[in-house]
Amino acid sequence: MRTAYSVETVRAAERELMARLPEGALMARAAAGLAAVSAGLLGRVYGSRVVLLVGPGDNGGDALYAGARLARRGAGVTAVAMDQRRMHPGGLAALRAAGGRVASSVPERADLVLDGLLGIGGRGGLRPAAAALMAAIPAGAVVVAVDLPSGVDADTGEVTGPAVSADVTVTFGAHKPGLLVDPGASRAGVVRLVDIGLELPPAPEAEAPQHADVAALLPAPTASSDKYRRGVVGVVAGSEQYPGAAVLAVAGALRGGAGAVRYVGPAADAVLARYPEVLVGPGRVQAWVVGPGLGAGREAEVERALAERDVPVLVDADGLRGLDGAVVRARTAATLLTPHAGEAAALLGVTRASVESARLAAVRDLAGRYGATALLKGSTTLVAGPGGGAVRVNPTGTSWLATAGSGDVLSGLAGSLLAAGLDGLDAGSVAAYLHGLAGRQSAAGAPTLAHEVAAALPTAWRNVTS
Repeated sequence: MRTAYSVETVRAAERELMARLPEGALMARAAAGLAAVSAGLLGRVYGSRVVLLVGPGDNGGDALYAGARLARRGAGVTAVAMDQRRMHPGGLAALRAAGGRVASSVPERADLVLDGLLGIGGRGGLRPAAAALMAAIPAGAVVVAVDLPSGVDADTGEVTGPAVSADVTVTFGAHKPGLLVDPGASRAGVVRLVDIGLELPPAPEAEAPQHADVAALLPAPTASSDKYRRGVVGVVAGSEQYPGAAVLAVAGALRGGAGAVRYVGPAADAVLARYPEVLVGPGRVQAWVVGPGLGAGREAEVERALAERDVPVLVDADGLRGLDGAVVRARTAATLLTPHAGEAAALLGVTRASVESARLAAVRDLAGRYGATALLKGSTTLVAGPGGGAVRVNPTGTSWLATAGSGDVLSGLAGSLLAAGLDGLDAGSVAAYLHGLAGRQSAAGAPTLAHEVAAALPTAWRNVTS
């Protein structure tokens, strides 16, 4: 897992390390890593033009010391400060000694710009002086954020005002949640982690699965397996108006590791025409998927599934409408809720905009309020368990997945993983990961369709496990 830690945790680790190191050693480590990444981006350092946007804190000091290293290698380095009276004195002296200069305005041309305006402790958007420097960044320059793009909240990824959009972010010691979660993640570009020797606790604020983590969770049949031992997932989806939702949910479920899929609903003919291997009608299942394409007036079907307290249930789409929190909290088996931002806003009684601007807080609130695992779909899909702990941040996907029926495929896939024995947090995060990979593969840079995403799931599965 790629782990991310809060500002408070990182600061505490930095203080503990600085107490054991000579003064300035930690900043020197950070600056060395920042300079090395910058040099790699420049390719040829000698003769290149580097601009430092310098804030008053240690973040500005990191930029100044890194600029000094680049200047010693022959780069022309210019520092422009929010307030020249408050520049880091040691960093400023190092830059000048290396031949760098200080200017009152941003040069019109640059090959690379280091954003050292605000550090991880910054809150809110950029103030006018900093925003003016950001606006003056020369076109075509590679923008490298120092630890975090200025204007992004390190703990949440929230962007509440002007903020830097970086091509690369060089972060020190640990990832921060704001680098993984949109809208902050969209401002970070490629994130490069520089190890500065921090000793961090085992419990992060957020974590992003990687191939090996997902592969370790994927169900696999054994010699003694049969379709029932592998799990049966029941799908309650579709209607006369939306039969395709049933077909797509079943498509995802068939590719999710369970041994069989049982369909219950009015779209049986459409489902069987596409997938004759599906079981039709009521029967015993190891997990339910309810909600995709149900339409209005079918709340009783959602209630029946939730009433089976010892059977895991995934609730999506129309099944989320009017969801009774007390019923969900009373269940003993896993409940996985999979709303998009609008549905999450309705469940929380807030605006969609508030969910989209504070996704980490929203997914945690959903999980805590309903006593369920919450999977919040969107540009960054997040999964939070009902007991707190790290939020899983999905690192895969493509904007082409914003297409009709894509969420139905995801629901079926996650429900199948529940039936195969994964808990809510693992089923949700593994499904989101595979779904995102399949979306990338089926789109390949062009529009894709939901059934094409479902068809690409076996390839995504093999890529993870190979």
